[in-house]
Amino acid sequence: MATSTLGTVDDLGWRLHPTKLSVVVAVVRRLIPSLIEATLIPTIIFYVVVDNAGLMWAFLAAAAWTFGCVGRRLVAGRAVPGLLVLACIGISIRTGIYIWSQNAFVYFAQPVLRTLLTAAAFALSARIGRPIIARFAQDFCPLDPEVLCRPAITRLFRRLTYQWACVNAALGTVSVALLWTVSTTTFVGATTAATWLLTAIGLYLTVTDAVGTARSEGLTTAVAPNGLLRAYALPDTGR
Repeated sequence: MATSTLGTVDDLGWRLHPTKLSVVVAVVRRLIPSLIEATLIPTIIFYVVVDNAGLMWAFLAAAAWTFGCVGRRLVAGRAVPGLLVLACIGISIRTGIYIWSQNAFVYFAQPVLRTLLTAAAFALSARIGRPIIARFAQDFCPLDPEVLCRPAITRLFRRLTYQWACVNAALGTVSVALLWTVSTTTFVGATTAATWLLTAIGLYLTVTDAVGTARSEGLTTAVAPNGLLRAYALPDTGR
């Protein structure tokens, strides 16, 4: 019977050796709550406040929600999801630039700037040997220390971090082109479509690379009913 640091996978209802599709579904299920908290809710807050109090208060209200989510986790001693960390960085930059510039055009330009800065942050983290994807991995697929320190896993995290830097850079480039060439209505719809398309491509490539690496390393993979993933070495593998 397979075991991991989380207990006996059979007893917990884990399914061993899941398909790529089931892994994608599991990642999406784990991702949606973080996306709602880190992006959807602050966006709704922003639009509600901007209609009633203006851009300045809208930025501050969205920032207050985002930092409040981080503070609540820190007080409770819980881990802060990687998406929430990126959201804090992004909203801090947007709010600071708007306060400094007092230019309404920032409202349209800030998502583009955020995307490009995110791409730079991903690339820099990989360059200095602390790839951001390693943090995201713990949110979606906790790994044992013995697995984390493997050279192949380290290379995987670096490779995936560069990949998502490219995804964000591509999205930022497309957004810049649209921002200067189409109407506001078209811009919002086109950038949303581009975001979903590029994210879907990036997710597929990520799962394919991660599953392939896990198999080449002889790791046992499993997915839980709640969407949590595991990749670990069995005691009898000799690793």
